[in-house]
Amino acid sequence: MPNIPDISDEGENELYEHHAFRVVAGQQPLRIDKYLMNFIENATRNKIQAAAKDGSIFVNDVPVKSNYKVKPNDYITVKFEHPPHENLLIAEDIPIDVVYEDDDLLVVNKPAGMVVHPGHGNYSGTLINGLIFHFENLPNNSSERPGLVHRIDKDTSGLLVVAKTEQAMAHLSNQFAKKTSEREYVALVWGNIEEDEGTIEGNIGRHPKNRLQNTVFLEDEEEQGKPAVTHFKVLERLGYVTLVSCKLETGRTHQIRVHMKHIGHTLFNDERYGGERILKGTTFTKYKQFVENCFKILPRQALHAKTLGFVHPTTGEFMKFESEIPEDIAQCVEKWRQYAKHA
Repeated sequence: MPNIPDISDEGENELYEHHAFRVVAGQQPLRIDKYLMNFIENATRNKIQAAAKDGSIFVNDVPVKSNYKVKPNDYITVKFEHPPHENLLIAEDIPIDVVYEDDDLLVVNKPAGMVVHPGHGNYSGTLINGLIFHFENLPNNSSERPGLVHRIDKDTSGLLVVAKTEQAMAHLSNQFAKKTSEREYVALVWGNIEEDEGTIEGNIGRHPKNRLQNTVFLEDEEEQGKPAVTHFKVLERLGYVTLVSCKLETGRTHQIRVHMKHIGHTLFNDERYGGERILKGTTFTKYKQFVENCFKILPRQALHAKTLGFVHPTTGEFMKFESEIPEDIAQCVEKWRQYAKHA
């Protein structure tokens, strides 16, 4: 990330850009501390106000206070005198569930709750921190992240392939770019999906009013997102929820979570996209208690990267790996299965 010269009177220190946002047209006037809470993950209002007090929040290259009201097309940057933490990788002795390994690559089964790479609010304990401890000289991808060919969300569990050589990185990354890799996820979603199977198409991009979410852009707004295609198949109908298999043709951030919400079937307990509320069902108190118990068993979005297939970069052999549904999802599905049986 390029260094940004200090624009303060002293002019002695360099500032590093940690976050940058362009305010969308049509944005209503809003205090910048409130605005940034929708754009910086894990940031509290107190932290944002402290950054403004330190002179670290800029609008159009001018430092502002926390009561500044953002306007359409404002260019907001948050800058500090140190590089972003995600650029400072520290090796950590973190156990990694390695499903397969050879000289070119490894396949790991990531648990829910583990962040794949360092970012705002998660500077340690990530998969990459563990990888660079256990494996030397991993090649960097285009984002300078060692070994990483693709990623899955923090609270999504399942399979990832990691490159150990430059050749493997290039070969595997090309497969993901050309959509020749195979990725199947299992998800529990709100509502009864009437079709046995189908395809969801819709360009995905950052939500204009909440940067922590992505959304689908259609027709005249298509250019605001990137093409995304998800194929789904119903595995089991459980009354007010449905267990589905989702195969990715593309790999956009939050793709399954966004696409399923787009067709009216938000992932069960997906807090970021509203799935932690009771979206389908009855008004009975007993039902509410049942759902809350399910949330306790599965305190995350119900999404697991179950199958991963790709061509080996050296042997040319097609390799396919599967991981079991983790206990928290399995228990939650079983509770719904019993509920549906007696409802």
